[in-house]
Amino acid sequence: MAYDGLNGLDIVVIVLYFIVVVLVGLWSMYNTNRGNAKGYFLAGRTMLWWPVGASLFASNIGTGHFIGLAGTGAASGVAVGAYEIMAVFAIITLGWIFVPVYVSSGVYTMPEYLRVRYGGQRLRIFMSVLALFLYIFTKLSVDIFAGAVFIQQTFGSNIFGAIFILLGVTAVYTITGGLAAVIYTDTLQTCFMMIGGFILMILSFLEIGGVQALYLKYSTAVAGGYLNETCGVPRDDAFHIMRHPIDSDQPWPGTILGITIIGTWYWCTDQVIVQRALSAKNVDHAKAATVLGGWLKLTPFFLIVLPGMVSRALFPDEVACSTPESCQEACGNSAGCSNIAYPKLILELMPTGLRGLMLAAMMAALMSSLTSIFNSGSTIFTMDIWRRIRPKASNTELMTVGRLFVVVLVGVSILWIPIVQAAQSGQLFVYIQSVQSYFAPPIFVCFVMGLAWGRINEKGAFWGIISGNVLAVVRLVLDIVYPESSCGDPDNRPNLSLLGIHYLYFNCLIAAVSFIVTVGISLLTERPEEEKVIGKTFFTRGMSIHDDHSEDNEEENGDERAKTVASEGANVTDMNNAEESVEITSDPKPMWKKVIYWFCGYSQEESSPEETKLMTSVEEDPFWSKVTSINAVILVGVAFAAFGLFW
Repeated sequence: MAYDGLNGLDIVVIVLYFIVVVLVGLWSMYNTNRGNAKGYFLAGRTMLWWPVGASLFASNIGTGHFIGLAGTGAASGVAVGAYEIMAVFAIITLGWIFVPVYVSSGVYTMPEYLRVRYGGQRLRIFMSVLALFLYIFTKLSVDIFAGAVFIQQTFGSNIFGAIFILLGVTAVYTITGGLAAVIYTDTLQTCFMMIGGFILMILSFLEIGGVQALYLKYSTAVAGGYLNETCGVPRDDAFHIMRHPIDSDQPWPGTILGITIIGTWYWCTDQVIVQRALSAKNVDHAKAATVLGGWLKLTPFFLIVLPGMVSRALFPDEVACSTPESCQEACGNSAGCSNIAYPKLILELMPTGLRGLMLAAMMAALMSSLTSIFNSGSTIFTMDIWRRIRPKASNTELMTVGRLFVVVLVGVSILWIPIVQAAQSGQLFVYIQSVQSYFAPPIFVCFVMGLAWGRINEKGAFWGIISGNVLAVVRLVLDIVYPESSCGDPDNRPNLSLLGIHYLYFNCLIAAVSFIVTVGISLLTERPEEEKVIGKTFFTRGMSIHDDHSEDNEEENGDERAKTVASEGANVTDMNNAEESVEITSDPKPMWKKVIYWFCGYSQEESSPEETKLMTSVEEDPFWSKVTSINAVILVGVAFAAFGLFW
């Protein structure tokens, strides 16, 4: 069927979706603690495993995944699915290795962990700035651009006007509701995405005639008037994940090593993801949440990548266009039109009503991803940067600054969109992974070595992450200054060795340099103090320097813990909060001010000692520990089987 625009039923479904999202957001605002930073940024560590698991998935699967995964699948086949399958191993690593250490360390943010593990401020501040940089250039700008592509295909109107409306809706319940509101709405949006994705996958395979028909039709899906026997022609290895180590677009050694590094960085050290796992009420729930997230993470290969290949087979003239002129006409992007593969399926195959449901699912993906980044980005800026500038900032000031910073994130991201649009021959997912390949390895080495070996000190970690990022910046600048030429055009780039290395191999090179520098400098300098190691590495998790004097040790070791775990309680701002509390008690607020305080969640609530102790407990229930471990083993086995299908 030909797409002739949205009709009344589609619009009704979309409107109903937004109403439900708003109601869920309001419900979570009413029923959760948003009155202090612990409640706002970590949901008070009271979340159950199933909403946390759903939020892990929804936070990862944004519009950039629907657009990017399907687009790269359409352009080059199933190999891109390796990122989704290998993510399962990284998610399990998060639950079993990283979360217990983070909980034992009593931290809000990943830069904060570096502070309590290594000491000093420079590593924490550098990591905070780097994390915000990556949010803007690999997350926010990508999702905003992907949403713009989707809306352009749907409405054919001013794409940025529609984007600003979506940004406004997402910002409202992120700014007002905190992490709990984000997690509950993520759970709802995961349901929308899964239902809509399964329906579209089924319709796609029915339209093309099944898996065998896809093999035949994809291999001949060539746009009319293609340039030569290379441009616009499907790859011979399109249905293989493991590809040639030198001549392919995704070499198999890079797939195994490079994607492992990227996956561990993203799932185990990225604030957006880890913040959700830390919101679980205990380690058992965190592990169960990662298992659920892992099962959900297996689905994009079948729900997004394969339908993207179907889209190319059904609409080769648009999706597989090979000349700048034809691509400009088909999708308005002369670099390529593979990014329209998934929206094209939705608009052409989905019947009335279901089309509206899928449009809502895509909006859900955009909104859940944006809200996750908004919340986590504001957390990092507030807790790791602003508190360094104003160490005596009140609870209200911290929460206000975090909310205002969301606006800054959005503005800078929009300015970067033209770079995203032109990068990597128009393949959005390749752009994401190439940039992450450059900046993930130094962070990966810094965290993994910090968790694994107590001998690594601050000097080694700092210069290791600096050396890796120098190489990353050089390669990124070269990619921007000397972009890859379009197919059929001569390669006029200078003969620089760095440009000739595949980004997954360059990923391994940066990791090796960072590792050597980190270990070398650590061994040549003094050992870290015992208080920087005990309770903050995997083998010392849950321990304190003097277990029989844990309360004294909490104060002695907890210079950072007191400032972080209970920073919004009595340890950092109790004097300010006490003064504010007296002022509020003696001068009742007018009704309009009470409404604003409730809507924004402002309060002088403080963490009790019992809550603070609970937040650093790594105790597990023996029965549920066995249950989650068995489920994790089954999940890993299924992931290996999925690899085997397209080896």
